[in-house]
Amino acid sequence: MFQIGDKIFYPAQGGGTIETIEEREVFGETQMYYSISMPHRNMQVMIPIDKTEQLGIRHIVEPEQLDKLLVTINEGETDMSGNDNQLDRKNMLKIRSGNIYEGAEVIRDLVRISAKRKLGTTRKNMLDNALQILISEIVLVKGIPKEQASDLIERFIHIQ
Repeated sequence: MFQIGDKIFYPAQGGGTIETIEEREVFGETQMYYSISMPHRNMQVMIPIDKTEQLGIRHIVEPEQLDKLLVTINEGETDMSGNDNQLDRKNMLKIRSGNIYEGAEVIRDLVRISAKRKLGTTRKNMLDNALQILISEIVLVKGIPKEQASDLIERFIHIQ
């Protein structure tokens, strides 16, 4: 269970902070909810406490884990097996997993593809979304502004 003030990661939205824990009645059913502030999206999200595991909500990573990710982000091979639709589905599953390493793989692979050819709209949006999600976690882990987090990523991976 999370506490008020905990910094969390929600795979569908990115990093946020638990503002309140409150009881709400929705569709005639009373449940406890986390109210999560998602500053990078400028929104508030309400999540039923009993759905957090199912939704993949976790604490943000430790600073050491983030540093390791940034140093190793360019390592590994880009999996180009399968057609474009299959690759896009794999990438969406990686983003939705909430695993910071898998999200970084998506960024790395799409940046590599964009160096060879122009990304289509779907992949460009996927890259932008994956970047925003990673940036939102970096902001919380490092306690830095969004612009600085974006610059930090760009130092480790060349984004076109």
